[in-house]
Amino acid sequence: MLKRCYDIAPPRILQYLRAEIQYVIGKVPSDSGVLELGCGYGRVLIHVAQKARSAYGVDIARSNIELAREVTAAYSNCQLLTMDALKLGFRDGAFDAVVCIQNGISAFHVDQRALIRESIRVTRNRGLVVYSSYSDKIWQDRLHWFSLQADAGLIGAIDMQKTNRGLIICKDGFEATTVSEEQFHELVRGLPVDITLEEVDGSSLFCTLTVKKT
Repeated sequence: MLKRCYDIAPPRILQYLRAEIQYVIGKVPSDSGVLELGCGYGRVLIHVAQKARSAYGVDIARSNIELAREVTAAYSNCQLLTMDALKLGFRDGAFDAVVCIQNGISAFHVDQRALIRESIRVTRNRGLVVYSSYSDKIWQDRLHWFSLQADAGLIGAIDMQKTNRGLIICKDGFEATTVSEEQFHELVRGLPVDITLEEVDGSSLFCTLTVKKT
């Protein structure tokens, strides 16, 4: 079902997805160890693996990981694990970079500050933690994409009376939210990081954290 969501994505959303991958690849240091949170079926990880020394992907859904193993089979430097992003089974400072894109920070529906703290824990000093959410500028295209998913039975019917800019609510209880610049700043307040925020492609808001451990 997750793969089907991307298979039916309209052209503007496909552009957004490509731009996100290109941005992440530009941030990932060569010869590095990278962890992707919520890797799904490996759509992003195959690109990371072409640059990184090692590319680890974790997802809480076993079915996603099983498909991801097929998708990434040609890349011997890919490792895939079923794992809760809030309770990562890695040592402190294990990775050079941790990435979580396409609004995973909202889509996981977990404590966002705890998610960021755990990402920082497994990232080395001066390493990078990269999150993305949606820009307000892509709202209409995003709503159209979610409407296509609803029409295909992949999510519940959208409640248009409750849905408004940045927030999509479905009649089955599913909600899709975003994280704003102000919210990113608040989420990392007091944490050992430097924060950089950047809008990309008129569709994404990227939050890049440089870890500062003593």
